[in-house]
Amino acid sequence: MSDTTTISTDAGVRHLLDRQEIADLVHRLGRALDEGRFDDLRPLLVEDATVRTPGGTAAGRDALVAQAGRNHRADENIQHVVTNLLIDLDGDRATVRANLVVYFAPLSGTAEGAVAPAVQCAMGEVYRFAVVRTPEGWRFSRIETTPVWMSGSREIGAA
Repeated sequence: MSDTTTISTDAGVRHLLDRQEIADLVHRLGRALDEGRFDDLRPLLVEDATVRTPGGTAAGRDALVAQAGRNHRADENIQHVVTNLLIDLDGDRATVRANLVVYFAPLSGTAEGAVAPAVQCAMGEVYRFAVVRTPEGWRFSRIETTPVWMSGSREIGAA
């Protein structure tokens, strides 16, 4: 094998690994929001990360975590479904576009095996992320959502 082939193969593998790490980062965001584990967001963000969502804007890791806690109520079951990730790598930076459907339903106090509660609100949005490679791995530097549609109603940040 020539040196050119080795370099090309190594770059291709690095490219695939970067894409997978970024996809995992996006899915970890959804899991933390779904499960109400907002402190799990901290290691996903750079210190000066920013967010802009229908629930508001925030700058800095602590402010982002606080905003997530306000907008994802403990009295709801929440499920983020993230699809169609398009990852554009540029060295140690990348942009990501994804579709998001998020469902909100009341907490079910029902017994195991019972039917889950009906969804009260569903929203379709477009996620846009900026991510950067850090010594700890890929991290969000910017998170934005743009609403596309909504079914039902929900007071964002209401308790």
